Amino acid sequence: MSQIPVSAQWNFDERHFWLHGKQPESTVEFTSRTGVWRIYGYQECVQVLADPTTYSSHTGRMAGIEMDFYEGNLLEMDPPDHGRLRKLVNHAFTPKVVADLEPRVAELTHELLDSVDPAGGLELVDQLAYPLPVIVIAEMLGVPSSDRNLFKQWVDAMTEESHEFSHLEADERQDRILQRAMQQMQHLRDYIGEHAAERRKRPRNDLLSTLVSAEVDGVRLSDTEVANFANVLLVNGHITTTMVLGNAVFCLLAHSGVLQEVRDDRSLVRGAIEESMRYLTPFPEMGRVTNVETTVGGITIPADQMVAVCIGAANRDPLQFTSPDTFDVRRDPNPHLTFGRGIHFCVGAPLARLESQVALNILLDRFPEMSIDPMAGPIFQASPYVTALERLPLRV
Repeated sequence: MSQIPVSAQWNFDERHFWLHGKQPESTVEFTSRTGVWRIYGYQECVQVLADPTTYSSHTGRMAGIEMDFYEGNLLEMDPPDHGRLRKLVNHAFTPKVVADLEPRVAELTHELLDSVDPAGGLELVDQLAYPLPVIVIAEMLGVPSSDRNLFKQWVDAMTEESHEFSHLEADERQDRILQRAMQQMQHLRDYIGEHAAERRKRPRNDLLSTLVSAEVDGVRLSDTEVANFANVLLVNGHITTTMVLGNAVFCLLAHSGVLQEVRDDRSLVRGAIEESMRYLTPFPEMGRVTNVETTVGGITIPADQMVAVCIGAANRDPLQFTSPDTFDVRRDPNPHLTFGRGIHFCVGAPLARLESQVALNILLDRFPEMSIDPMAGPIFQASPYVTALERLPLRV
């Protein structure tokens, strides 16, 4: 049980103050610069996430983004539409379906690591943490996993900027960033749309065929809904695992004593992954919009306000977690909010956990001397909207 040394966290985004051992002055605060209400306290975050009637997930309405980018997007939907569409994919992520994927996840992990030259080291993100989950979700959807470089190109372009979005006063740079993000989303929609059109003609035994043939209240999904729905599954189905696995390996390698404990007792692997998700929360914020005036943490927030649920800070709340700045793989219970809470709890959470656990066990088996290359990394992404590694060069 220890903390990551300051020298290893030099390039964490400064706006993620909780990663630097700091606590907020208040559990709820208004950021006048951006017009966003930020929720930091654990209980306050739970309150917001568990109340979709008061706090809408349709944040696009605050950014003036065209509605067709959100039709069928589970992340932006509220009840009752959210529940009807979520039922379409719940069956694809049942415990049995996910458990049955374990042999394939293990096979892919070994195949990817077989291509690693030990003399040249292992770049964890590019060679394992990214390709593994994207191949798995691509196979589930039924799109070519060989196109994963295209997916990465589009997703990276959406998250590369470090600019903090303002809901009060737009500027040319912000408009340019938003326009570029919309262009990348359109690339993904066009890509999925082409495959969806082919499935309407020639269905297969895959998740995309299920979406194009499914009916909600007797009506089939539109082409736009299918494209947006599938994009959520494709993008979030791999990017979360990429971040979780990368962060878990980093946390263990930054704590050599804990790493050895996990090597010796593999029952701790699950706890190590759960603790890394709390300690380095991949998506530190979730957006919501107030439908009505409400009160949280004793603070009144008017209607039609943007709310940032700072789960990264909540996962370090000392009122909920003992010694929150300590990385403790034996932490139990560990009710972190990394996968959300309530109706929007991540549908792919079981798959992300399985992939990370299988891959970490195999890494520990194959590379008994694994360590971070001190001359090359680690490098974290600069975006304030993720806490994730861009590169993690390892000596193996």
